[in-house]
Amino acid sequence: NQSEMEVDVLVVGTGASGMSAAVTAAAQGLTVLVVEKEPKFGGTTARSGGWLWIPGTHLAAEQGIHEPAGPAKAYLKHETTTHFDEKRVDAFIENGPKAIEFFTKKTCVQFNMPVTFPDYHAEAVGGQPGGRSMLTRPFDGRELGERVKYLGMPLPELTVFGMMLGSGPEIRHFMRVFKSFESFVFVAKRLSRHFLDVLRYGRGMSLINGNALAGRLAKAAMDLNIPVWLSSPVKSLVTEYDGVSGALVEHEGNTVKVTAKYGVVLACGGFPHDVERRKQLFPHAPTGKEHYSPSPTSNTGDGLRMAEAVGAFVDPTIPHAAAWVPASVTTRRDGTKGVMPHFIDRAKPGVIAVTPKGKRFANEGNSYHDFVQAMVKACKGEPEVTAWLLCDHKAIRNYGLGCVAPSPLPIGRHLRSGYLKRGETVADLASEIGVDSATLEATISEFNGPARSGQDPLFGKGSFAYNRYQGDSSLSPNPCVAPLEYGPYYAIKLVIGDIGTFAGLKTNENTQVLNAADKPIKGLYAVGNDAASVMGGNYPGAGITLGPALTFGYVAGMQLAKVAQSVGIAIQIPDREAVLVERHTANPSGQ
Repeated sequence: NQSEMEVDVLVVGTGASGMSAAVTAAAQGLTVLVVEKEPKFGGTTARSGGWLWIPGTHLAAEQGIHEPAGPAKAYLKHETTTHFDEKRVDAFIENGPKAIEFFTKKTCVQFNMPVTFPDYHAEAVGGQPGGRSMLTRPFDGRELGERVKYLGMPLPELTVFGMMLGSGPEIRHFMRVFKSFESFVFVAKRLSRHFLDVLRYGRGMSLINGNALAGRLAKAAMDLNIPVWLSSPVKSLVTEYDGVSGALVEHEGNTVKVTAKYGVVLACGGFPHDVERRKQLFPHAPTGKEHYSPSPTSNTGDGLRMAEAVGAFVDPTIPHAAAWVPASVTTRRDGTKGVMPHFIDRAKPGVIAVTPKGKRFANEGNSYHDFVQAMVKACKGEPEVTAWLLCDHKAIRNYGLGCVAPSPLPIGRHLRSGYLKRGETVADLASEIGVDSATLEATISEFNGPARSGQDPLFGKGSFAYNRYQGDSSLSPNPCVAPLEYGPYYAIKLVIGDIGTFAGLKTNENTQVLNAADKPIKGLYAVGNDAASVMGGNYPGAGITLGPALTFGYVAGMQLAKVAQSVGIAIQIPDREAVLVERHTANPSGQ
């Protein structure tokens, strides 16, 4: 059964980049159809932290951070090394603030800008101590009506009782629940609201982090009457003699030939679960299987393959093919395996990481992407790239470790499943994890001496702004360093995961997909992780995936409107006040 339909723009994928492109194009008066392979919308965005890295926004200016034009470009030039693409970097820096202005003023997509979240390499040329990373404002899921049932769930490993925790103050309240009356009241209210929502709606309705971003973008699309087809994978692109004219989409048991008059936007989430391409591009995964991604398992590189079939190409020379994150593999209550990304715990005092030989190898407080690179280097010549994250009893009860929550939540389940290893003494722990006990004792002893006065002469843990931001601000002189001396001792095995792929289709500054001769393929656009990362395979700050995703989605939408106008179509721009919401003016908290 084949039917046909025609739209101005077809967007493939419902993550931040695809929805940004769809909302922007529709707001310019184009007819848009969004299709999604999964039965739920939101992609990796719905599972993410929801941070966006965009320099020079009006949100930063409102916080008194006025950024001149030069430093962000200098910083990205320093970070992207061999893959600095000046035109795309310029397009990102110029359009990022415009995208934020458009979404915050014309839609329900809202952000909070903390003053103090530093770039990951804030000390480098052009780096900043704050004003570039912003977080999606919390969102009430009830605003989505029935459609909230189809919003992708947050990663279970990053929730407490299935409830998402916001960055910063919220996590601090949960960690201090029995140490402060104010925190106890906050947590009690937050949990009771969550449990009531679950009883009533089957899920929590206080959406935060990436779930809030996916929810807000979906609401913006609803306000513009953009149809979103779920469980509707694209089978192939349709080409005409001079370019891409649409795609074949499986929808409700039929194959629909969707003609897209001005273009198809690929936003399929990259290739974190494409074993063949991992084998080709991930040096630590020689069979493609030695890698553990918390991204949706349906992100199997469809967009890249479809584009390659029409002459596009993926640049294999990018220094890092993905945004690396140290991860641990846990067994969920239902028996399935989960992948826990280790973002924050490594920076806490009383926590160190060692190789399988029992030696420290890195500043544990550095960014996840940097830490994994050190892990790979330290395991050169070993059969497996892995490490152990260690702490003492005081640290695990104060801060938790991986999936293990801090006090008062119990740790027994994790000990029984083997996820968490424990030893009464350092030597006991060493034999539990198969590390030479004399070496491990020497490593901890060497660390503990200077750690008692907050020093780490070996790797300088706590010496960078980003380390200190993730440490324990109540501890001085160093929020990241304390000795490991309160037994029993604990360990979790770390492996390599990713929070998105960097190697992608080569695109220009207008998000047009390029062929081998560097010429745009007419009618084909790529955004998000389907496009090669504008960061050149590095990770400069919190939100360097979602910041460019939202920005280049906006660029794609504006570019498609420009193409439509150049063809001489008089676009009817809808009555914005009627269609687009400006609810935030009346309700600034977004709650």
